[in-house]
This record gives sequence, structure tokens and C-alpha cells, in this order.
Amino acid sequence: MPPLKSLGPGFPVIDSDFQSFCASLGILSVEDFLLHDLDALAAQADLRPSPERLKQGLALVFTIIESMHQPWRNGMEILEDVQKNKRILSTGCEGVDSLLKGGLHEGHVTELTGPSSSGKTQFCLMASAEVAYKHKGLVTYIDTGNSFSAKRIAHSIGQVDKKVLQTVMNRIICYSVYDIFTLLAVLHELEFRLKSQICERDGIARLLVIDSISSLITPILGSNGPQGRGLMTSTGWLLKKVADEYGTAVLVSNHTVSGNHGTTKPALGESWKVIPHTRLLLTQVGGSNCSISIIKHPSLENATSFSLLNHSQFCITYKV
Repeated sequence: MPPLKSLGPGFPVIDSDFQSFCASLGILSVEDFLLHDLDALAAQADLRPSPERLKQGLALVFTIIESMHQPWRNGMEILEDVQKNKRILSTGCEGVDSLLKGGLHEGHVTELTGPSSSGKTQFCLMASAEVAYKHKGLVTYIDTGNSFSAKRIAHSIGQVDKKVLQTVMNRIICYSVYDIFTLLAVLHELEFRLKSQICERDGIARLLVIDSISSLITPILGSNGPQGRGLMTSTGWLLKKVADEYGTAVLVSNHTVSGNHGTTKPALGESWKVIPHTRLLLTQVGGSNCSISIIKHPSLENATSFSLLNHSQFCITYKV
């Protein structure tokens, strides 16, 4: 979204006084408004000279934000879009593809959650290799913990000649990201590339992987209060926007925390719960094996009430 000062020439109410008022609250761009409550901003305006003019500017900016949203579509338009424009990407694992009715859905955010060392990174690498090799699509891989391994990618592809391997590896763009602000910058850069279709010179952007999203969001939730939750919401909204508007499959990994009665549940709480379209849970079985089950899915009824995949039906064996 544009910097606030860029709106000044077209909207006189967004003048230097309004921009100074916003800057005093840490608001420098239209996107920064997503971290604030309109009523709270209006209360701050009441403490300044010319409060009514400041409130007019606030109302205008929120109107601009609303205008940036896609127009509403009816159910038939959404169904036709899914049937004609969205593909399903195989993950490289037949059991997971069967569970998900084909694999990762373009236009959807899929979350893979599980405890440490349960195979989340291996699954992300395997899916990246499959999309780059079999689907000939571009992959954006955001690595938040120095866990990306080109050797594991090559191992997932199998025995191919050097030229094919080089082509596949060139389709995977890896970013090392260690804080939420850098993540947002990378996502905005990706959105710009998708919008301008620069990436289509070498292929079609098919998959965005973030391994792991929780390592970036968890640190900002405890100490930053509402601002931390606002950053989390903005990140989730941007991921869904990239998925829906550009037909990209988004895969994020998340860790688990303790739930009721000794159970485990995905981290990041109720606010994050609404972001993924599909949530998968990895559970360690023993040794280097784990089972995978669906805890949320947009088209499988009552997916949260039982495991759709038991240990005997499928196991992932991951290798270093």
C-alpha cells in the first residue's frame, strides 16, 4: 500500500498537519492504519487542534483501504474461478496427495503444524522440489531458521542429469528472513512481481513456502500486545491476498503448544486460526516416522472431529 504522503496531492484533507498527526502515532503508510483501531485514533484526534478535520482524514484513509479490496463475487463466480483457474499441486508424497484430494490447492493457504523434528521442514522441501520439477513452477521459499537444504531438494528430485537439476534449482528462490518486518517486505516484493508478471519470463509462480511462520510471529505477540496481534493479522491477510488474487499455493509451517487434557494444538491462537484454509497436523510415531491428519479443510465435512489418516495407512520417512 502507498505511503501516506503520496495521497496528499489528490486529497487536500490529507495535508501536512494530518500527516504530522499520523507520524506522531507511528503511522507512515496506508498499511500502518491496519494496526490501529479507528475509534482509538479518533480519540487521539480529539486531543489535537482541528479534531474534526483530522477525523475527516481518518475516515478518508479507511475508505481508501476498503476500496482496495476485491469486489464481492457470488457463489457461481467463485466456483467457476476455482474450476477454470486454480490447479492442485502434488506434494511429492502420494499419501498426502490422497489425503488432500490431489495435493496443495492454488489460491489456498495450507498450514502444516507439528512438534519440533516431526518432519515439517522435510515436507516443505519435498513439496518445493515437486512443484519446481514436476509442475515447472517457480517457488518462493522463506527460510526463518537456516533449515533450507539444497541437498535435500536434490535428493527429493532423484536421479536426473546436471542440466535438469540446475533448471529445477533455479526455479526455487530462497530468502533468509528473521523478523516479521523483513517478512512483510519480502511478501510485498513478491506481490509486486506477481502483479507485474515479471516472474512469468521463467515460469509461473506456483508455490510460496514459509518455514516457519510461528518463529517470526510468536516473539511479537507477548511483548507488543495489540500491535503484535495487528502485525500477525496483517501478515495473514497478505498471505491470503497473494494466494487468492494470484492463484498461488501458500504453505506455512507452525509449531504446536499444549492444549486441554494433555493434547497439543497449533500455536498462534484463535486470531491466526481463521487464516489457513487447510490445517494439517504431524504426529511422531516413533523413530523417523510420523503420521499426518487433517484438523481443518474447506471441503471435507467434520474434518476436525477425527483423524483421516492413521498410522497404518501412511507414514512419512524423512532423511537428512
